[in-house]
Amino acid sequence: MATGIFVVLDDIAILLDHTAVLTKIAAKKTAGLLGDDLAVNAEKATGFSASRELHVLWAITRGSMLNKFIILPLAFLLSAFIPQLIVPILLLGGAYLGYEGAEKVFEWISPNAQLHNKKQQQISLTPDQKAKHEGTKIKDAIRTDFILSIEIIVITLSTVIEQTLPIQILVVSIIALLATVGVYGLVALLVRMDDMGIALINKSKAQQGKRAKLTRLAGHNLIAALPYIIRILGIIGTIAMLLVGGGMFVHNIVWIHDLFQGFPSIAAELLTGLIVGSIVVLVMHLFHTKNS
Repeated sequence: MATGIFVVLDDIAILLDHTAVLTKIAAKKTAGLLGDDLAVNAEKATGFSASRELHVLWAITRGSMLNKFIILPLAFLLSAFIPQLIVPILLLGGAYLGYEGAEKVFEWISPNAQLHNKKQQQISLTPDQKAKHEGTKIKDAIRTDFILSIEIIVITLSTVIEQTLPIQILVVSIIALLATVGVYGLVALLVRMDDMGIALINKSKAQQGKRAKLTRLAGHNLIAALPYIIRILGIIGTIAMLLVGGGMFVHNIVWIHDLFQGFPSIAAELLTGLIVGSIVVLVMHLFHTKNS
């Protein structure tokens, strides 16, 4: 009886060790995408009043967890029974991310769009309108997270596709958890930098001499840096959406891959994402114009 227990424990230890090794490999493969995920979601989770930031972030995090619960079983089922559907799904996701990124670029370069945005910001919203706007942004962030989660999970699954089902489930689940807890944990730290700065300034009041000056300076720097970090993350997040969206086309359509054969991969993915996104923006614009 005791021998049987030790055999089971030994098997579990081997399974966990094998899982740890494969998780490291999968994490390396998805590291770039996780970085893009961080940039995109940080950009999506900002722009709210300070009192609502953590509430909004928690709502997006819950939505992200739900996304993973939906995607994980579907990914395993598709991989096992209809793997031919995986690429079309990735391409649809790529088109959506390209659309989101291209629309942002259009807003940057279009004076009319910028003027419209400024006018919109000047309008004082009622509490109901603010709540509706907040809900819309949360849904938009969760939708974008869904697309990025599909890519992360599919790439992770491809690294362990030859392994047994328990190994696949463990590795993919760990990466999926990391993509939610790790990413949104870092986003929470970023959006609350001003609070950390205020805390340091208050702490400096109880200190003396050079240490108090350094603590106070660090606090002021954190507060001053936050708006610039948010703007930078907005730019990085837009580029990340174009890169991920374009990458889905470059890596899954042979003729597009061949077309950019001599290009650096990052340039090929960015250009493809911008082209695909611009086409979708144009189609959506024509559709809205036709129905208005």
